[in-house]
Amino acid sequence: MSLGQRVTDDHQLARLLQIGVVLEEVVESRAYQHLDSFDTGDRNPAVGALLEDAAEESATHRERLEDLVADLNAETVAYEEINALVEAKYAQTAPEDFDDLLYDQLCNEETAYKFYDDLIEAIRASDTEFSIDRDRVLSVLADIREEEAEGVEEVTELMEAYE
Repeated sequence: MSLGQRVTDDHQLARLLQIGVVLEEVVESRAYQHLDSFDTGDRNPAVGALLEDAAEESATHRERLEDLVADLNAETVAYEEINALVEAKYAQTAPEDFDDLLYDQLCNEETAYKFYDDLIEAIRASDTEFSIDRDRVLSVLADIREEEAEGVEEVTELMEAYE
């Protein structure tokens, strides 16, 4: 499903929000994988804090998206189908594909930001009336997108500090 198009009904909106849920699960999982990949004694405190915050933020984003999906009068798509879409489009690299875990985290934050930015544009391009308040959906998505932008900045600043 391309986000270059308008969102035309509750089912499509639910599916896109579910993609966001799975994307957040991927980000959360990868942050925890990175945390587990090095000993606590060897862990840079700033990097550890960044990864812990990213995992917690992703969990919060996931919950907010799940609330929106639950309020839609739409049949949801099976988790396995959504997970396959996310894997194919957004999770084509594994954490170990990056030389540095900060590059992986930056990629995750940028991918999430781009997804939410595209989703907001697709909803705005639509004149569809959804079974939940459009402004509420856009507000939640805009808040999440802003937090992802802040995450990009935090990772970038940390990367620059350790160059």
